[in-house]
Amino acid sequence: MSVVEHVREMASAGLHSNVRLLSGLLLTMSGNNPELFSPSQKYQLLVYHADSLFHDKEYRNAVSKYTMALQQKKALSKTSKVRPSTGNAASAPQSQCLPSEIEVKYKMAECYTMLKQDKDAIAILDGIPSRQRTPKINMMLANLYKKAGQERSSVTSYKEVLRQCPLALDAILGLLSLSVKGAEVASMTINIIQSIPNLDWLSVWIKAYAFVHTGDNTRAINTICSLEKKSLLRDNVDLLGSLADLYFRAGDNKNSILKFEQAQMLDPYLIKGMDVYGYLLAREGRLEDVENLGCRLFNISDQHAEPWVVSGCHSFYSKRYSRALYLGAKAIQLNSNSVQALLLKGAALRNMGRVQEAIIHFREAIRLAPCRLDCYEGLIECYLASNSIREAMVMANNVYKTLGANAQTLTLLATVCLEDPVTQEKAKTLLDKALTQRPDYIKAVVKKAELLKQKYEDGIALLRNALANQSDCVLHRILGDFLVAVNEYQEAMDQYSIALSLDPNDQKSLEGMQKMEKEESPTDATQEEDVDDMEGSGEEGDLEGSDSEAAQWADQEQWFGMQ
Repeated sequence: MSVVEHVREMASAGLHSNVRLLSGLLLTMSGNNPELFSPSQKYQLLVYHADSLFHDKEYRNAVSKYTMALQQKKALSKTSKVRPSTGNAASAPQSQCLPSEIEVKYKMAECYTMLKQDKDAIAILDGIPSRQRTPKINMMLANLYKKAGQERSSVTSYKEVLRQCPLALDAILGLLSLSVKGAEVASMTINIIQSIPNLDWLSVWIKAYAFVHTGDNTRAINTICSLEKKSLLRDNVDLLGSLADLYFRAGDNKNSILKFEQAQMLDPYLIKGMDVYGYLLAREGRLEDVENLGCRLFNISDQHAEPWVVSGCHSFYSKRYSRALYLGAKAIQLNSNSVQALLLKGAALRNMGRVQEAIIHFREAIRLAPCRLDCYEGLIECYLASNSIREAMVMANNVYKTLGANAQTLTLLATVCLEDPVTQEKAKTLLDKALTQRPDYIKAVVKKAELLKQKYEDGIALLRNALANQSDCVLHRILGDFLVAVNEYQEAMDQYSIALSLDPNDQKSLEGMQKMEKEESPTDATQEEDVDDMEGSGEEGDLEGSDSEAAQWADQEQWFGMQ
């Protein structure tokens, strides 16, 4: 057995550090004595050495060695016979055990993608003749084409993957994301479904994700629920995660959180989707839960974007925007396609007054997830923050036409209309339509309440109706504000207390409660008159009780101030 064969055996056994040391020494020997190894042996040594560098994540060095190996392979193909080795090697032909040139080019493309040099990766894979491309090469090409915006080439590559591997589900999702009809995709899998038992669910699965990628959240939820209820697919983590994400897109945060919790109970090491889960928890004011989730995810892996996004959400909702910006940037560095990371960074930039930079991030989020309404909401908020009402109106109308007239798009359009006195009446009509479709949609209730600030009784009725089947910090706080306006002080205090129990960091609820404590209510005035009477009659014991009660209120005010 030659020394090169020993290197090959160690490479096959996964002894990468050993391969790196030995192949490095042998290549130096070859450089000092070109006759020591044959061209085929030198080619093998270069490939195995490059593989070991790839394993050690030294991608630029690996590309350099792979390039040298390919040059050596070209020299090999020009000679019809292998030069004999003067070292340990046997002189038998080794062409049958040479590393594949196609595999070397694939590894080079992987290096380029890790170095974020996608154009170079595409170029090296494009150089492989179509007939020689393996499924993994076509899959990588499809993803790279998609990222580069070359949709037609991406579709062709995804279809080639499915032709070779009809059960490549990620390729199916890739086609659906590029607006290929669900029926066309299903036709490419029909033969495999009919020939293998227990695959009847696949056509329904394709139908469900076709709805997902067309933005039809309601039908997507119903279809995935029908799949999830089947005994063979019950408690599937991927389906639960998809349901959670769909509920989130539909604005049903309560069910979204519920599904995320079910998914992570089934798989405690789940990372996918946890960035959205952390964001939802942060929005509800559950910052301690967000912090715990972030720590747990970091213990699982710090090489994914999700832990950094979750930690960033904690910082953002703690009003530490600079830290949120850093964490969002770190998440994007790990995964440039992380929509939640782009939204986090965009929101942090917006709140720091860097609106134009924020706009860039929201636009990129829209490019990656054109069916997610929150991406458009972030961009429109930037336009409104910079008084670009016309641009906000154009965008809101486009969203309304693209995603359809549902409670969310109607409310988004109404939000922009509220900024212009000329279109405020239109805003009222849009909000009424939104609340007719979904009477419990919180954003629509909040915006409608803003229009009823001078009609407090109507506003109170609207808020009570919305709170009948749900509990939300913002709704309780606004109800408290309206109750103060109609002199219902005790119930207003109750509403502020409920709001703070839901989100202890809600500053506006805290301010409302403290303002009430400082202002004198009719009840307080009556109590003061009673105290004056007691002072005149010399009832000192009751006065002591009154001082004790005042001290309790002072303690409570101090406690709220510390939150």
